[in-house]
Amino acid sequence: MPLRMTRRTKLIAATSLAAVAALSLAACSGGASGASTAGANDKVGVTLIVKTTSNPYFVSMEDAAKKDAQSANVSLTLAAGKKDGDTDSQIQAIENAISRGDKGILITPNGDAVNNEIAKARKAGLYVIALDTVPTPPDTVDITFATDNFAAGELIGKWTAAKLDGKKATIAMLDLFSDQIVSVDTNRDQGFLKGLGITVPDKSKNGSEAPTGTYTGGKGGDYQVVGHQPTQGAEDGGRSAMETLLSKNPDINVVYTINEPAAYGAYQALKAAGKEKDVIIVSIDGGCTGVGYVKDGVIGATSQQYPSKMASLGMEAIAKIARGGAKPQTTEGLNFFSTGQQLVTDQQMAGLDSLTSAQASSTCWGK
Repeated sequence: MPLRMTRRTKLIAATSLAAVAALSLAACSGGASGASTAGANDKVGVTLIVKTTSNPYFVSMEDAAKKDAQSANVSLTLAAGKKDGDTDSQIQAIENAISRGDKGILITPNGDAVNNEIAKARKAGLYVIALDTVPTPPDTVDITFATDNFAAGELIGKWTAAKLDGKKATIAMLDLFSDQIVSVDTNRDQGFLKGLGITVPDKSKNGSEAPTGTYTGGKGGDYQVVGHQPTQGAEDGGRSAMETLLSKNPDINVVYTINEPAAYGAYQALKAAGKEKDVIIVSIDGGCTGVGYVKDGVIGATSQQYPSKMASLGMEAIAKIARGGAKPQTTEGLNFFSTGQQLVTDQQMAGLDSLTSAQASSTCWGK
């Protein structure tokens, strides 16, 4: 239940405003270049291409699109890579969408290898929206609908600073990769550090912050970053990364994790070392399993993202454009449209708007 009756109302209102903003009128309206305009009662062909259906995050996108297809009068085709990184299957799905005469494509690209095929689709008049992650370069697609991962990281950083209440922070950073740089990894990592009040001088990579110093979030205090370790976003990776950093410094009391599977792996390592009750673990995702971790006290706080909204708003945008409506616009100050993020915790901190695990269970994904 909400702390106040108005909190749930705020959440519903925020979601509604986001939907309206995503489809707000642009300066100029009209369908995709080179495409004929569909009639009000005509079915609009849309293809949703996800990375893989083995991940509940992307399955939730499919479920949302299927649910809304009828109300949007959309003829929806679903496609996916056979595994994460499979661009060949995604390229074939794009070619099929072009041949079928679809009006648009929603895609979570498995890599830059799909870029040429996306360009071909756009040239043929299809409106292409990326979901979840901004491609490189961003103008590979017409627009991206995604979580603001930096803001999501900042939320859990601010919560951590408040939770520390001026105590020294001895920090383990459990990132995604160490051998490659991807925006979701750097944005979440650096957003967390900014929220905590630690300066990051080089935004192009993780680990440029001073290893020791003073954090300015909350009441402020001293900090030490024990190190950054990759997890691949997996439970076993989180456990091994946590074991490595504990061997360097057994006094770690703050653990940042790239996602909730990595967070649970870190918890297992801490529990094996008898330290699980002495450490603040924070993460990002807001899947139903992760929300359960918050409820059980495994994770202190997480930032919830909304893959279902990405798919629904994207599909509705293509349907409106195909019927002569306006194109969606990026969020001010960003190169994508932000579908929102929300702090989830059962340990509310003054000045930070948040959902309880009970509230977040109604908006989580991967049920």
